[in-house]
Amino acid sequence: MSDVRENLSYEQFGVAVRELAQTVADDGFEPDIVLSIARGGVFVAGGLAYALDCKNIHLVNVEFYTGVGTTLEMPVMLAPVPNAIDFSDKKVLIADDVADTGKTLKLVRDFCRDTVAEVRSAVIYEKSHSLVKCEYVWKRTDDWINFPWSVEPPVVRRSGQVLDA
Repeated sequence: MSDVRENLSYEQFGVAVRELAQTVADDGFEPDIVLSIARGGVFVAGGLAYALDCKNIHLVNVEFYTGVGTTLEMPVMLAPVPNAIDFSDKKVLIADDVADTGKTLKLVRDFCRDTVAEVRSAVIYEKSHSLVKCEYVWKRTDDWINFPWSVEPPVVRRSGQVLDA
């Protein structure tokens, strides 16, 4: 893997989501449901749902990446798995932060495919080697992406600090 990084700030993210939503709107696609792939897709889905005036958001938890550049063999859906019947005959927009290998998007698309009226996907970034070619992409890159929500380490409790009850 290259040491080159694509750095996305929160400000750039806001621009990216609005531009991505505009692309969806200009295409005439009006989703009934925005389906977020957690965790990174949560931010994208929220922004797209607001921009596209879609109030129906669902979430699917998929585990695949275990670290920078390391993955499970195959992605897996974690409980609770959405009820496919909730998607019957709906136009679904799958939202994620990046289509890297495309395995996660493929898993979610395959989950939806037989029950929905139409399924499309929108991502901030798409890599050239992705198995899934998304209908809506803000930017294409093969660099590792530093997202604003994942570059800082997790917050931990400060030792010795007394918390008010």
